[in-house]
Amino acid sequence: MRFISESPNAHTHCYRVLDENGQLIKHSNFIQVSEEIAVKMYSNMVSLQTLDTIFYEAQRQGRISFYVTTIGEEAINIASAAALTPEDFVFPQYREPGVLLWRGFTLQEFANQCFGNKADYGKGRQMPIHYGSNKHKYFTVSSTIATQIPHAVGAAYSLKMDKKDACAVTYFGDGGTSEGDFHAALNFAAVTEAPVIFICRNNGWAISTPTSDQFRSDGIAVRGQAYGVRSIRVDGNDALAIYRAVHAARKMAVNEHRPILIEAVTYRVGHHSTSDDSTKYRPADEIKWWRMARDPVTRFRKWIESNGWWSGEAESQLRSSIRNQLLHAIQLAEKVEKPAVEDLFTDVYDDLPPNLREQEKLLRETINRHPKDYPSDVPL
Repeated sequence: MRFISESPNAHTHCYRVLDENGQLIKHSNFIQVSEEIAVKMYSNMVSLQTLDTIFYEAQRQGRISFYVTTIGEEAINIASAAALTPEDFVFPQYREPGVLLWRGFTLQEFANQCFGNKADYGKGRQMPIHYGSNKHKYFTVSSTIATQIPHAVGAAYSLKMDKKDACAVTYFGDGGTSEGDFHAALNFAAVTEAPVIFICRNNGWAISTPTSDQFRSDGIAVRGQAYGVRSIRVDGNDALAIYRAVHAARKMAVNEHRPILIEAVTYRVGHHSTSDDSTKYRPADEIKWWRMARDPVTRFRKWIESNGWWSGEAESQLRSSIRNQLLHAIQLAEKVEKPAVEDLFTDVYDDLPPNLREQEKLLRETINRHPKDYPSDVPL
């Protein structure tokens, strides 16, 4: 009689292509990326970095109410998006705006959503950073953890039944794997053989809870095997490794009708959100080390520079241009009129039911009685 050990004899291998200095690792078996794609990937990573810096500052200035950064996780965002096709459906958590950026969502559209103005596709009904785009097949962000994971499996099963040459992709953090939806979704996907890619950003922290307090397993990848899902662990700060893994995963998911789990090991350099101060539960020196020594943007820049595809002059021009574009977008977004009060009640029912009509009537009466308690820039 032999019991299966509670832990493997060896840790799951972590796939890498670039070392810390941006040099290719021998026998890494990576796909050659063209100069055009590589430069676009880097430009998007820099754009995402700048987006986070400026919107974070805007929140601190009181211009928007909330923000979440992707600092340290730029490679997962951009490189995974680059390996997908426009026909693939994306079910994000809330730390994947880079995927939307890669697909063509403009800086003005990001600003409109964060400021909740009339041009925001959600009509101001969502918190900042809860982006969504039908055009880009990017389902609207929901704050509730892990609910998007089974949704992605259902969409993937639909794509399979319709014989589409596409897959569904869902993103989540290590904390999301502690939710029941993660486990139900993996089992659902394995049984239905759905073409879905699960991308877990294992950044070490579920807000203030470290992975050591979440689980005793060897990370996330091993859980896929338990459910019959092919899995891989990848260096999440290595853009080429992420690109290679997602490219291969998509090919298997679509051609073989199977789910794939990718564990991207990284580190959440930023605070969980603007409502958090992560120095209260982790050393500031640790954060600084990851920001300086393991920055995925710097690592990828070293690689494209070694290929002769980038220069210091191009770097300065790009960062200056993106910053100016963003500041202009914010100025415009602040001036755009807010959505009307009636938009609070529309887009759920075709015909507004009596109870919602009554709520709208009561709200308008309350605003008229207490005008100073309500924003003056919201049209009645």
